[in-house]
Amino acid sequence: MTPAAAAQALEEITQTLPAEILVTDPVSMEAYRFDRAQDPDAGMPLVVVRPHTTEQVQQLVRIAAAHRVPIVPRGAGTGLSGGSTAVEQGILLSLDRMNAIEVDPVTRTVVAGPGALNAEVKAAAAAHGLWYPPDPSSFEICSIGGNVATNAGGLCCVKYGVTTDYVLGMTVVLADGRAVRLGGPRLKDVAGLSLTKLFVGSEGALGIFTEVQLRLIPAQKLPTTLVATFPTLASATEAVLTITGQMRPSMLEFMDQATINAVEDATKMGLDRQAAAMLIVQSDEPAGAALDEIRRIEEICTSTGATECFATDDPDDGEAFVTARRMAIPAIERQGAVLLEDVGVPLPRLGDLVLGIAQIAEAHDVTIATMAHAGDGNTHPLIVLRKSDPAQQERAHRAYGEVMDLAIRLGGTITGEHGVGRLKRPWLGDYLGPDVLELNHRIKKALDPGGILNPGAILVPEESDS
Repeated sequence: MTPAAAAQALEEITQTLPAEILVTDPVSMEAYRFDRAQDPDAGMPLVVVRPHTTEQVQQLVRIAAAHRVPIVPRGAGTGLSGGSTAVEQGILLSLDRMNAIEVDPVTRTVVAGPGALNAEVKAAAAAHGLWYPPDPSSFEICSIGGNVATNAGGLCCVKYGVTTDYVLGMTVVLADGRAVRLGGPRLKDVAGLSLTKLFVGSEGALGIFTEVQLRLIPAQKLPTTLVATFPTLASATEAVLTITGQMRPSMLEFMDQATINAVEDATKMGLDRQAAAMLIVQSDEPAGAALDEIRRIEEICTSTGATECFATDDPDDGEAFVTARRMAIPAIERQGAVLLEDVGVPLPRLGDLVLGIAQIAEAHDVTIATMAHAGDGNTHPLIVLRKSDPAQQERAHRAYGEVMDLAIRLGGTITGEHGVGRLKRPWLGDYLGPDVLELNHRIKKALDPGGILNPGAILVPEESDS
């Protein structure tokens, strides 16, 4: 894109779209350059656009397509893989104002704008005695559009699945400015190719969501909670495998010692700093059945070496431990900048992954705090960076790559729910293999022949435009 093309695009945008939805002041645009991944290669946008309607998004996309100006869609900016990092002299499309929510209790569905927060959708559903289960740790601040773009999961996914399991339909603006409606309020529909599922997890590289229709389920019952601490990583992962082989709790979360200590520093709630690992488990079965399930899980934890178990059916006590798990990432971030992994493996290899991560941390003399949605094998290792120590940063980045290489060797994935974004793109080819990678490029080229939609996210821009 030439400076002349950028100038022409900006002039047309300012003439076509309302001034109140445009941000051109460099100081104000600075806040939109980064998502939570804090990609150091973030560019300065040509303009930030905050539309209210699908029609405004269409107008913007048509202008961008005519001038070959890249567009980066952004929800709440909580992404952890650089998926909404601004592109130099591109358009940053912030969808935060498209946040309408409408619940239909008869069909048990909700229509939400991409800027609606996950917590807001949950609250709207709860007002009708319903529940939206996808439950990222950042549910209070992350947007539905971002959740759909990365196929987010969360703490309840072991039993209730991830975002794609609840997406029934959507309105998508394509790279040529057309708006198409995919799917709808039907639980069974196999007419045509499953295009809705194609767009879920596409990170804004295939189209821009302006409305999403989601499935709701009856409200979750109050859970019973178990917290178990373990003297070794191996004993904790053995407990996870045994539990998941016999039952499906509604939550099964893992924190290693570095994570436990960071959370204890932040909360002072009396967590065991000497424990090598901790499991937080919940059952939301009917009252008696939940207690029986938790008792069985406690027996498993004890038999695999747990040093302490604490069970409670008090919702406030249980929520306190869940909150501790949710705040694990910000607790680690208090120690400095972090490189956040999101690798997952088949459950039988979870122990190999967790132990392997610990060995990588020791080999490179870096702190890696590992937490996990253990019930489905999705781990979040956080590598702490010391900005004043270039040698430590180099070791940390090597460790980052080795963790992804380890996950691939174990038959796992480089990202379970945070997306590839820009930060994990170098490893995508090793994970997918050449044939599947080429198929990804072919689909991108078919839907975005000009390469304007979130270039650099997931795929190398030059390849997707070739």
